[in-house]
Amino acid sequence: MKKLLALIVVLNATAAFSLQALAQQDDAAPPAAPKPAAHAKAKAPKSAPAKSLAEKLLACLDIDDETKDRLDCYDAAVPPKPKPKASPANGVMDCRFVKEEDERLKCFNGFAEKIPKFSSR
Repeated sequence: MKKLLALIVVLNATAAFSLQALAQQDDAAPPAAPKPAAHAKAKAPKSAPAKSLAEKLLACLDIDDETKDRLDCYDAAVPPKPKPKASPANGVMDCRFVKEEDERLKCFNGFAEKIPKFSSR
């Protein structure tokens, strides 16, 4: 019982000491310059929510097939990182490793066309 009481006293003293030290630091700090009223409540306008990868890939399907524009759209969604010997793609993210542009476009098309299209309400 005495040990518990001693522990409580030590913890309270430590907490009081740290609060006192913080109060002294606040007193020693120079006062901050007041912010102008115009900048105090300036907020950036709310932007549209970020699109998911699936939404980006589906948007690319609207561009004409077998065009450089569609490949550029896919590359914007999934930046390419070509490898000399890419393994067969198991997912859309693996398409970025394909070096040849025509093959990469076919790879992206194959996966993008399989994405289910949900109607927005």
